[in-house]
Amino acid sequence: MKFIKLGLPKGSLEKATIELFKKSGWNIVMNARSYFPFIDDDEIRCTMARAQEMSRFVERGIFDVGLTGKDWILENGSDVVMVKELIYSKATQNPARWVLVVAEDSPIKSIEDCRGKKIYTELVNFTTAYFLERNIPVEVEFSWGATEAKIVEGLADAIVEVTETGTTIKANRLRIVDELMVTTPYLIANKNAWNDTWKREKIEQIAMLLEAALNAEGMVGLKMNVPKKALESVVNILPSLNAPTIANLYGTDWFSVETVISEKEVRRLIPQLIKKGAEGIIEYPLYKII
Repeated sequence: MKFIKLGLPKGSLEKATIELFKKSGWNIVMNARSYFPFIDDDEIRCTMARAQEMSRFVERGIFDVGLTGKDWILENGSDVVMVKELIYSKATQNPARWVLVVAEDSPIKSIEDCRGKKIYTELVNFTTAYFLERNIPVEVEFSWGATEAKIVEGLADAIVEVTETGTTIKANRLRIVDELMVTTPYLIANKNAWNDTWKREKIEQIAMLLEAALNAEGMVGLKMNVPKKALESVVNILPSLNAPTIANLYGTDWFSVETVISEKEVRRLIPQLIKKGAEGIIEYPLYKII
């Protein structure tokens, strides 16, 4: 039987990735002692790997397809197919940013002020290239972790670190000087696998359903009955992806109206719909929007 080798990111993206696949229609069962989780699809074999290494494994063909951040693809300089950008939990989370950080009282106010300074980061290749492109000589060192502490302990003049909200940076009495990159997760594919007709079709299926699940985040379906005399006024206040679906109720002058809206809009909208004459309003969850 044909199958593709799927690399799943171990670490910060792990839980969100497993949940995303579940919403997309695949159940993945993790085993704490194994790097080979079960997936209920005979055409997929799963392996866990660190996001930092994923693009290398995909490039070499160890995996046909995998999920990792744009930052690690650029850091590794991997020659892979960028199949689909997947913005996890886009309705609630801030995008991850790699930022230049210094101590609160540091004299460094801009990137240019880093000339001749020592910078610690996990993203060594990207950071080196970033400053080189701007003709700013710096000394870039690899950090194995606890990167913020290297400023506090005086080991570094600055760091390049990933953050979403900046809370940890502020808590350590540090200051963001500039933003170097915004990174989002990507579904990536090995070039040989992408050129294989069967594997490409399977990868595209995965990409479509993952994106459909993300599109449905924060969205709900809303269905109601509306009398003919109130139809126009109800439709006028009803948001939708394209246009509401409207159908006659058999043997009456009432209509069934259905639409897809942001979940945040529901609490504001339902009282207005009732005032306009809508009845039997039903809200229901959505799992995919294609």
